[in-house]
Amino acid sequence: MGCSATILDRIIERKRAEVADRKADYPVEVLEALVAEQDLPRGFSNSLVSQIESKKSAVIAEIKRASPSKGLLRSDFQPGLHASQYEMAGATCLSVLTDQDFFQGSDTDLKAAREACTLPVIRKDFMIDPYQIIESRALGADCILLIVSALNEDTLEELYETARSVALDVLIEVHNERELHRALDLDSRLIGINNRNLHTFETKLEVTLDLLDQIPDDRLLITESGILQTKDVELMHEHGVYGFLVGEAFMRQPDPGVALAGLFQDLS
Repeated sequence: MGCSATILDRIIERKRAEVADRKADYPVEVLEALVAEQDLPRGFSNSLVSQIESKKSAVIAEIKRASPSKGLLRSDFQPGLHASQYEMAGATCLSVLTDQDFFQGSDTDLKAAREACTLPVIRKDFMIDPYQIIESRALGADCILLIVSALNEDTLEELYETARSVALDVLIEVHNERELHRALDLDSRLIGINNRNLHTFETKLEVTLDLLDQIPDDRLLITESGILQTKDVELMHEHGVYGFLVGEAFMRQPDPGVALAGLFQDLS
């Protein structure tokens, strides 16, 4: 990629090699057999709807060990424990990072978290191939993330349709107006606005506020990244935003559930 490659470029380049290795080790036919053994998804989107429509914070609480920009977030990392802590504190859904090379995550993190609670779980990873969608359902995920800036139009549509074919909900993540328009061409109910630029990792809450007016009423908006203080939550509430994906603010604290309850006081 050269020295000018962004973090996202490097992640996607590595992900291509990783997916090729996984296909060789576990052919898609093996994954499809595992999918057939899975219980029905827990209803990620529907869980968010009821909370948001009642104008209470709907929190997708994230479980992650590290990030490319901040390094190690937590040394005593216990996905199952954190999942139960989040559930007790009023989280609506969970997000689990499974990328290994840049976030120190794993597939077993997702399994452990989901088995420890009753909350729906999104597999947070960098999806570039339909194989990963089938794999996500085989792992027990209830929803997957599609990042518009990492995908061309044909691949975005293909991955979305693959997800729907295996009953997975989809959170489509955007960072700017152009990406939002691409996302709205699909009928996914969930639109995530990431306040963190994945090329520079700069974070600004204004990203969500600037795009708000362009999101139709029939879509559910999730603001992602940069929600660190109660005043950030209050700012979003003032603008009618009740869906949140938060990880870093929780994972750095001794008890992530206590941190969630403190940040989202309308859930207590």
